Amino acid sequence: MVCMVSRTGRQMQRYNKGHRLVVGCIPYRFTRNGEFEVLVVSSQKGHAMMFPKGGWETDESVEEAASRESLEEAGVLGIVQCELGKWRFKSKSQGIYHEGYMFPLLVTEQLSLWPEQNLRKRAWMTVEEASEACQQWWMKEALEKLVNRLNSSDLESSLI
Repeated sequence: MVCMVSRTGRQMQRYNKGHRLVVGCIPYRFTRNGEFEVLVVSSQKGHAMMFPKGGWETDESVEEAASRESLEEAGVLGIVQCELGKWRFKSKSQGIYHEGYMFPLLVTEQLSLWPEQNLRKRAWMTVEEASEACQQWWMKEALEKLVNRLNSSDLESSLI
């Protein structure tokens, strides 16, 4: 059973030295043709495309937060993989600094109903399309790290 309500409010948010901790995922899949695609979502106001992300709360692990954000914002479930990195960035809306952790999420299920479906659009894109559509520099860097990781694992598996 999947919870179909998004968490709201900041009373359970984690902070580090005054910086809000946020966690996100790059949901990805391989199509039947072997094409690599990533899932992006619109911002709540609908003006920008990005990867699912949100606050890391005190009652969950960082991986649980990443999975929750992907469910709430993009309506996907999957396997949270090894962290891509940590970035410090300035919030566009509040002008304060956040620390953002990003993870790959290998998508195993795409839901037809999800908590923020009336607030956001979602779209599967190629890496090139997503890199162009995503306006957050740190998310673009995380995407580049994911692509490099997958390319190096392909190289490693072809050498075995």
